[in-house]
Amino acid sequence: MKKFLALLLSVLLVFSLMACAADTAADQTDDQTQNTTDDADTTDDATDDAVDDATDDTTDDTTDDTTAAESDKAYVQGKGTLVVGITDFAPMDYMEDGEWIGFDADMAKAFAESLGVEAQFVEINWDTKSMELDGKNIDCVWNGMTLTEEVLATMDCSNAYCNNAQVVVVKADVAEQYATAEDCKDLNFAVESGSAGEAAAEAQGYNYIAVDTQADALMEVSAGTSDACIIDLLMAGAMIGEGTNNADLVYTVELTTEEYGVGFRKGSDLVAALNEFFAASYADGSMMACAETYGVQESVVEQ
Repeated sequence: MKKFLALLLSVLLVFSLMACAADTAADQTDDQTQNTTDDADTTDDATDDAVDDATDDTTDDTTDDTTAAESDKAYVQGKGTLVVGITDFAPMDYMEDGEWIGFDADMAKAFAESLGVEAQFVEINWDTKSMELDGKNIDCVWNGMTLTEEVLATMDCSNAYCNNAQVVVVKADVAEQYATAEDCKDLNFAVESGSAGEAAAEAQGYNYIAVDTQADALMEVSAGTSDACIIDLLMAGAMIGEGTNNADLVYTVELTTEEYGVGFRKGSDLVAALNEFFAASYADGSMMACAETYGVQESVVEQ
């Protein structure tokens, strides 16, 4: 009997050990399965992230390309305004009864109307006109702008529409003493900062101070704080001499001859649109009629 009980206990022990071994193997299998699943999840997450990143990059690139491809004309028409960068510069752009008028201002309004938008005028620092354009604070520079090498390098410009010159302005009672550029070499000048007048002063080796506008340069001479100034001939014709607020001032020497154009951002399709507008307005007489209103008809360039 004792032998039988001993044998029975041995058999039960064997079965117990086999059951434990099976549980351990099952646990190991479960762990391996779980690890494999986790690895697969990690791989899926990494794949999803990579796909998402690639999609985002592609979307960003497409958005950038679309923005870059948008034409200036479409941009202006989309927002409904042509923002024109100007300074106070009669007879091209000046304020009267709370409204900007002048040959440039009136032509800009007509061009904006041809695009189906409204002209909006913004006074700018002439020295930073290119940055104003590139930053889209303005859509064009239309302010009796001389087509200098610097301007042509930083903007795309329209065809020339007016001839101009840089002239020396002095008080009428001393004008006979300053009949040539050489005669003026000992004068102290005022010029508009960043203007063709400043470039002319530098080219002549004149002593000068730079002020904000050509109107400020005239005030310097009227006040006697500068001996002379260099301004555009078109402005001199409108702002000095008999019948003006600067009747005691006259211009003497023409230092340069030059042409005016309108500046746009590099690559702008508004350049072609404006050239077409200029040609049409010259042909139908509206450009010349506008020029006659402001006394600049002799300077208009045939389109």
